[in-house]
Amino acid sequence: MSRVAVIGAGITGLAVAALRADRGDEVVVLEALPAIGGRAGSWERDGFRFDTGPSWYLMPEVFDHFFELLGTTTDAELDLVDLQPAYRVYGEGEPEPIDIVSGRASAVATFEAREPGAGARLEAYLDSAAEVYDLAVSRFLYDPYTSLAGLAHRDVLRRLPTLAPLLARSLARHVEQRFDDPLLRQILEYPAVFLGTSPYEAPSLYHLMSHLDLDDGVRYPRGGFTEVIAAVARLATARGVHIRTDARVTRILTDGDRTLGVQLADGEIIEADHVVSTADMHHTEQLLLPSESRTRSDRWWDTRVSSPGALLLLLGVEGELPQLAHHTLLFTADWATGFDAIFGAEARSNPVIPDPASLYICRPSATDATVAPAGHENLFVLVPMPAAPELGHGGEDGAGDPLIEAAADAVIAQIASWTGIPDLAERIRVRRTISPADFAADFGAFRGGALGLAHTLRQSAMFRPGNRSALENLHYAGHSVLPGVGLPMCLISAELVVKLMDGDTGTGRLSVPERAEG
Repeated sequence: MSRVAVIGAGITGLAVAALRADRGDEVVVLEALPAIGGRAGSWERDGFRFDTGPSWYLMPEVFDHFFELLGTTTDAELDLVDLQPAYRVYGEGEPEPIDIVSGRASAVATFEAREPGAGARLEAYLDSAAEVYDLAVSRFLYDPYTSLAGLAHRDVLRRLPTLAPLLARSLARHVEQRFDDPLLRQILEYPAVFLGTSPYEAPSLYHLMSHLDLDDGVRYPRGGFTEVIAAVARLATARGVHIRTDARVTRILTDGDRTLGVQLADGEIIEADHVVSTADMHHTEQLLLPSESRTRSDRWWDTRVSSPGALLLLLGVEGELPQLAHHTLLFTADWATGFDAIFGAEARSNPVIPDPASLYICRPSATDATVAPAGHENLFVLVPMPAAPELGHGGEDGAGDPLIEAAADAVIAQIASWTGIPDLAERIRVRRTISPADFAADFGAFRGGALGLAHTLRQSAMFRPGNRSALENLHYAGHSVLPGVGLPMCLISAELVVKLMDGDTGTGRLSVPERAEG
């Protein structure tokens, strides 16, 4: 039995803890904030309960595998609802929104209705997306890249003629060579935002994302994504994990090439045979470790591309909002200019929040009566913006910094105008804004980014920071390291660390252990 200290009680830290405790380790999870969840947090007021982070349940087989590793099933732990439509899209200047219904036949029919011939091209696009997705899951995502042996596997080598062009061109170029309709292009390009990047920077390998929403479908865990966090925490504590909140780690203790444990803000020292940090790698290395123990140099970090920042609006609204689906996207006509404002050269030197913005709205009350009082709606709005903490903090009921609140006002007005809800602002009963400055303060987020490092080619797969540190018994997990951003990726990241702590550098998933019945 080893003593393991895990920094951070987001989904990654809780997953690492559950898996290590299942192996018999003594595990403590140390969370700086008053509640667990990290970016997948929850906030409540006046009968409204908001998820403050992830809201798309994708890659279901990753969740299935994780729960199976712990002797249970997704069905036993979560109450999942299939969303139909998967999402609704309002395009600037379009007379009517488009509902995207999951399933190959429905998606093909939608594309064909807007652009003759696009249906057949979407069929080929989704065939390719499914093939690349299957290859990613089987050969790339569970690889810790301690060597390049996995890339020499015959499944990878025989697909090189297909993979090489997908790495060499951007997602936007890949889409725009196949489809002419601007709104259809946007539907296929927008998933790059879920990867913390722009479709003009993401390699077209990531067209695999369209397999998830158009082919595979979108689900929602009833009760919200806080139920996913609660399920993982429940499995961890059942195995003896001690989860401590309000326990901020301020120092990782080192001796030569090893860590001895961690020190908390109140001076308490927790000795450990292994430390796993699920905080941002940049925060861990720059603030928790001495310079000689860091894996990456200051110069290396200076050249990294952060994910975009995010302006979040949590809105409790009186009355119903049938104009919005569970998931709704608003796309501006000047698509490229909007992304340039977020990712371009000016974004760091002179950051501004796009207005109008391409943005995302989650209305979980469309599906779940538990998240809002009767006769009211719950809205979570995400506006991609430059990762610029200097623009100010958010707050409750308009009490955030002026620039942030003015941008929130503009977003509310845009939603009202584009979706036909003219009295939206007057119906808001609860309001909270969250900005990059809040991500930096609460999570130690690199440059205030919402999602860690962007998934550019130079920050994906073997080029992304790995899970091993310069210290032999310190490991990194979470969205800033392998394999990437999003709840499924964070579960895989936890599994990669567990493998490495076992001395397993293989490229496949952990085997599901046999358990005695009863």
